Amino acid sequence: MSFWTTTPERDPKRNFLFQVFIGGIQGNEPAVWWAKKVAKPNFTVADSKHVYMGHTFHFPGKVEWQSISMTLVDPVDPGSLFRINNIIRSGGYVVPGDANTLTTQSKNKTNSALQYVQIRQLDSDGNAIETWELKNPYIKKVAFSELDYENDDISTIDLEFMYDWATCETIEGNGLGSFYEAE
Repeated sequence: MSFWTTTPERDPKRNFLFQVFIGGIQGNEPAVWWAKKVAKPNFTVADSKHVYMGHTFHFPGKVEWQSISMTLVDPVDPGSLFRINNIIRSGGYVVPGDANTLTTQSKNKTNSALQYVQIRQLDSDGNAIETWELKNPYIKKVAFSELDYENDDISTIDLEFMYDWATCETIEGNGLGSFYEAE
């Protein structure tokens, strides 16, 4: 019997078995990206102190979700630069220069443009065992890989996403098990 489980037919989760789905990149069709690396959602719980008669008592405070980053392969087709810039533009950003265009980014336009971000961790057979979905995400940072004559790596795009909260569906046993949602 394996040390990590009581059911020997199950392997432990593996860090390299995952998929990233980003809506809004391919229009209305979901896009599976060749991701090199992605951080799962995580959060911190603030600490609230109360001092009473020489004693300090700690209470849990607000939950704050942390931004996540992912490194994606930069394909030639579909044109990722165009598609990512289109999400930013559809969110309300306008390149300065046209004084007659008075618009700004908004959460509603950004959410409509991006649609969704999902991270699926897979088992050895390719089945989703954990599906994270970012709620109300927006692109916080875009960084394209540096060009270098001494480097023969594949070009990448680093994206940082901010979101309000995340949900996670997990598989327990042979069917859909626990559903976790934090707000």
